[in-house]
Amino acid sequence: MIKIKINSNYFIFVFSLLLTHFMYAQNSKNCDNIYNNAGTEIYSNPDKVIKIGESIVNESGDNIDCKIKGYKLICDAYTSKRNYEKTLEYLNKATGLLRLSNNALLKISILNKQGIIYHQLKIYDKAIQYLDQAEQYIMEYPIQDSIHNDLGKNFIVRGFIYKEEFNCDIAINFFDRGISELLKVKTKPAYSIISIAKYNKGNCYILLSNNQLAIENFNQSYLAAKMIDAKSLQAFANKGIAQVYTLEGNYDGAITKLNEALLLSNEVQDLVLNQEIYKGLSENYLATSQWEKFKIYHLKYLNIQKLIKKSERKSISESLDLKKIELNKTLTEETSRIYIYLLTSFLGLIIIVLFFSILIKKKRKDVVLIKSKINLLQVKKMK
Repeated sequence: MIKIKINSNYFIFVFSLLLTHFMYAQNSKNCDNIYNNAGTEIYSNPDKVIKIGESIVNESGDNIDCKIKGYKLICDAYTSKRNYEKTLEYLNKATGLLRLSNNALLKISILNKQGIIYHQLKIYDKAIQYLDQAEQYIMEYPIQDSIHNDLGKNFIVRGFIYKEEFNCDIAINFFDRGISELLKVKTKPAYSIISIAKYNKGNCYILLSNNQLAIENFNQSYLAAKMIDAKSLQAFANKGIAQVYTLEGNYDGAITKLNEALLLSNEVQDLVLNQEIYKGLSENYLATSQWEKFKIYHLKYLNIQKLIKKSERKSISESLDLKKIELNKTLTEETSRIYIYLLTSFLGLIIIVLFFSILIKKKRKDVVLIKSKINLLQVKKMK
C-alpha cells in the first residue's frame, strides 16, 4: 500500500484560500441583493437609500465592485433629490475606482450615469460622449439579454437631449425604443425610468398640441410610478395632467391635480418638482382671481427658484473645474509624450552621429593604411 503524506501547512493554505473565495462570493451576493433592493426606493425614499449606500461603502472592504455600487446608489439618491453637487461628488468617487474593476456591466452603468448627469447640467456634448461610450460597451457585451436595462436608459437619455436640442418627433422615437427595452426587464427600477419617459412623452405631445395623447402618457406615467410607490414620479405625472387642464381652461381641475402633486412631493423634497407645482398653483389661482393664494405660492416659487439656481451654479462650476482638470491632465500627458519623442529623437540623432563618426574614422584609417601600402610598393619598385 502506498502512503500519501499530506503537508498540513499546504492543507491549511488551500482551505484558507477556498474560504476567502467563498466569503468574497457571499459578500458580493449580499452586496448585490442590498444594492438591487435599495434601488427600488430611490424615488420614494432617497434619504434611506443614501444611508444604505454609505453602509455598503463602509462594509465593502477590498471589494471594489461593491464599493462602486455603494457610491452609485448614493449618487442616484442625490440625483432624485436634485442635489447635483453631491451627485457629482459621489459619481466622481465611483468613476475613480472604475479602472480597478473588470465588471463590464458596472462600467456601462457608470458611463450611462455620467451621460445622465451631464444632460441634467445641460452639457450635451459631454453627455453624448459618455452615452456613446456606454453604447459601445453595450454592443460588445456577449450576453445581450443582460443589457436591456442599460440600453433602455441610454435611449431615453438621448431622447431627453434630442427633445431639447432638436425636436419632439426624434425624441419620442428614442423614448419608445427605450421603453421597449425596459419592458423586457420588468423590474422596479425599470418602471421608474418608464414613468419618466412617459412623462417626457406627455410634455412632447403638449408641444405638438396633442392634448389627448399628452393626458394618456401622463396617466401611464402615473400608473408606472404607482406600481413602485415612487411618490415624486406620481407627483410629476399629476403636474403634467394639471398643465393640460390649464391649457384647456380647466383651472379648478388643474388646482386639484397640483394639490395632489404637492402632497406627494412633500415626502421627497424635490426642489425642481416643488418649483413647478408652486408655479402652476400661482398661475391657476391667478386665473381664478384667488389673490391671497396666488401671492403665497408665487412667493414660494420665487424663493425655491433662487435655491435651485444657486445649486445649479455650484454644480456647473464644479463640472467645469473637473473639465479643466481633465484638460490639464491631457495637456500634461501630451507634453510628456512630446518630451519623450524629442528626447528619443535627440538620443537617436546622437547615436547616428556617433555611428557615422566611428565609420568615418575607420574609413580614414583604411585610407591611410592603403596609402602606406601603396607608398611601400612604390619604394620597393624603385629599388
